[in-house]
Amino acid sequence: MATKVQGFMTSQPKEVNFPVMFSNDTAIVQVSARLSVLEAVAFKQTCQEITQANPDTKQIIIDFHQTTFMDSSGLGALVSNLKIAQEKNIQFILRNVTPQVMSVLNLTGLDKVFSIESQGETPPQKSQFEEQLPTTHPSVRSWMKRFIDVVGSLVGLVITGILFIPIAAAIRLNSPGPIFFSQIRCGWMGKRFQIWKFRSMYIDAEARKAELEKQNQVQGAFFKIDNDPRITKVGRFLRRTSLDELPQFLNVLKGEMSLVGTRPPTPDEVERYEVPEWQRLDVKPGMTGEWQVNGRSTVRKFEDVIRLDLQYQKNWSLMYDLKLIFKTVAILFNKNSGAV
Repeated sequence: MATKVQGFMTSQPKEVNFPVMFSNDTAIVQVSARLSVLEAVAFKQTCQEITQANPDTKQIIIDFHQTTFMDSSGLGALVSNLKIAQEKNIQFILRNVTPQVMSVLNLTGLDKVFSIESQGETPPQKSQFEEQLPTTHPSVRSWMKRFIDVVGSLVGLVITGILFIPIAAAIRLNSPGPIFFSQIRCGWMGKRFQIWKFRSMYIDAEARKAELEKQNQVQGAFFKIDNDPRITKVGRFLRRTSLDELPQFLNVLKGEMSLVGTRPPTPDEVERYEVPEWQRLDVKPGMTGEWQVNGRSTVRKFEDVIRLDLQYQKNWSLMYDLKLIFKTVAILFNKNSGAV
């Protein structure tokens, strides 16, 4: 099937072809050598057309024998197609999975989710998977960016240690509960990790989120309301000064985040993404970035978050990172800059 796809970051249409062979109630889809954003959109559309035009289909086999590159958008299309197949009770099987594709599935834990036909070979070691991981963005392989992250996170953890006692005491005195708050977020390529913050909300905050969903003042795949009743008095101060995010220096040191990057989304946000929106996962999430220095509390449309994230990816350089770090430090002294 040939599909003309409009690029998310370009105005030029591109025809992408995904050959499909049918055998009884089975459809076999041949995936292209690259599965990036343009190909990924066409890939999802191809699988949708199979299920719509052939309601008797019992099995869809995805043949990856020639695929040597898959980025976040490709992964997003694969996940989306699996959900569509499951909704229609269609078996969704991956065949001839190349080491490059398997490395991405292994990184994200999706090798345990998809049905993958065994090739009868000895499974690659973890180190071999890491060698095959895609360079989705130049920042991913920059040793200097990683060096800056390590040095910056060590300095940040020292500052965190100094401020820990007064912050911990204030949190405990204001409301009962733990000092730290942890939450699962999605990092590079959608890999899940546990993010850490100083607790700024009451302990029942997550349970109360559902009842506040109707008050969400943001359009799209994330949640924010002004004067959130779940935030404590001390929490408002911590958020306004960004002190609640100090523990994230540990995430940076571990390599799960970077000092500068995109906003780390929650899994439920990612589940609502369209295929092109997965592009924001092509870089590591950051403690700061375009969204944070461009009025994070005033950004009310998810499409604006996407625009800022892609702007960062397009303009990235080490000097650009340093510029955003310095802008972040300056903004921290602005009383209206923090999250609300």
